[in-house]
Amino acid sequence: MDRLLANGTVNAAQSGDGPPLFLFHSLLSDRASFDAIVPELEGSFRTIVPELPGFGRSRAVEGGLVAVADRMAEAVKEAAGGAPAIVLGNGYGGFVALQMAIRHPEIASKLVLADCGAAFSEPGREAFRNMARVSREKGLEAITDVAMRRLFAPEFQAQHPELMRDRREAFLHTDPDVFRSACDALASLDLRAELAAVKVPALVLVGEHDEATPPPMSYELAAGLPRAELKVIPGCAHVPQLQSPRQFLVALNGFLL
Repeated sequence: MDRLLANGTVNAAQSGDGPPLFLFHSLLSDRASFDAIVPELEGSFRTIVPELPGFGRSRAVEGGLVAVADRMAEAVKEAAGGAPAIVLGNGYGGFVALQMAIRHPEIASKLVLADCGAAFSEPGREAFRNMARVSREKGLEAITDVAMRRLFAPEFQAQHPELMRDRREAFLHTDPDVFRSACDALASLDLRAELAAVKVPALVLVGEHDEATPPPMSYELAAGLPRAELKVIPGCAHVPQLQSPRQFLVALNGFLL
């Protein structure tokens, strides 16, 4: 069931009963990237999967990652209704969740930060600047192969052609202006000095073969958070919950409840 949050600006799917658990999707994907894990999670949680601002039926917001995080804080507060909320973010969704937790310390009781970090290396920043530039000049179609390679290893793509067709189509539905704005935000992001302010327990997850947000970013993130645990998911890349749902769910065991 879909519902509108934050004064009707954020569209989210909700299912199950229990403590609220929010799932924030990545930049190169959409909320469907959680479809394989929601059926199991909704047995223990009220699982809320929003479309981030500018994606799907959620309205875009100006002001970079800070504005996105503030908008999502509104949505989380409304949907949680005062109950302690767990927030899980993958990729861009992880950066949004982290920024949100820094700016709104009371917003989450626990964080799961999957395949993200606190800051990119200079080559990582340049990759975002290039994707923004090429998409502006030639459209999203021109960077679809690059986007898919950041999500999945070539071997996985070859073995799952139907999934890859679905993921390409999802990426091409991204609002180009929202995509470029997010690229610009990530290219300049540096939250390292603010990590100590995040006092809640955090589980930092990363796919072993993630090229978009490589494992050293997660090591640095976990080291900077006061109460973090780090787990590497073998054989996976940037969206482990899609590539290997069972491994992803196993990695969550013992932390969510």
